[in-house]
Amino acid sequence: MIHRGKRNVIGVLVDVVDYEAAVDAVISAGQQSRPFAVTALAVHGLMTAYQDPDLRARLGQFDLVCPDGQPVRWALNLVHGAGLRDRVYGPNLMLQTCQAAAEAGIGIYLYGSTDRVVRRLQASLEAMFPSLVVSGAEPSKFRRLASSERDEVVERIRASGAGITFVGLGAPRQEVWAYEYHGALGMPVIAVGAAFDFHAGTVPQAPGWMQRCGLEWLFRLSMEPRRLWRRYLILNPWYVGLVATQFLKVRSFPPVERIPSDMMSFG
Repeated sequence: MIHRGKRNVIGVLVDVVDYEAAVDAVISAGQQSRPFAVTALAVHGLMTAYQDPDLRARLGQFDLVCPDGQPVRWALNLVHGAGLRDRVYGPNLMLQTCQAAAEAGIGIYLYGSTDRVVRRLQASLEAMFPSLVVSGAEPSKFRRLASSERDEVVERIRASGAGITFVGLGAPRQEVWAYEYHGALGMPVIAVGAAFDFHAGTVPQAPGWMQRCGLEWLFRLSMEPRRLWRRYLILNPWYVGLVATQFLKVRSFPPVERIPSDMMSFG
């Protein structure tokens, strides 16, 4: 079990953590009904935060920011000598957490995506983990929620009896949601993004060898070139250049310490 604290990667505080430690921390918080914000960031998430100080400040308050992408793991190892042998991939983190939650008798709540996806996801998880209790599931409204609606979401999730909430709204909306809701919910809130579509079977995952080589982005680009070309063909080289300047100590990337006070969550 590895959890060596947070390290700065281009201004974002990322945890040097493995699956075992991440799952253990989530389950412990779930058993104690303790607020606990978790996300797993790949290059796109890091670069979005690099460009958005408010998001960077929010992520700085997360209990766990896991290195989802291989390039994020590589940066931790290169810049900080982290010695991580594997990333903590959001979709796998979701499955391992569901298995542990089933064994611990902790119910889960699914929030986000479309009604079709979230229902298929629920059925898939229940088939994989027969003893898992899915206490509730609801799709995104795909818009900013009013204050009264936010209160209703909190009440629904708390009344469901769930002890862990998974959020699939896409980055960075899901991270903002987790930041703003985890305190009111009083439980772990885990932003897992594409895991909803992957485990629902609506979007294919990259082959294992591509994931291990850090080429998952290439697979996803080939699937959705029009939507993703800017993300990968511009952000990926930019990220490599930023990490290089940090490694060579050409630049420093201080994290943002101020906390945004406005409620921006998209539900």
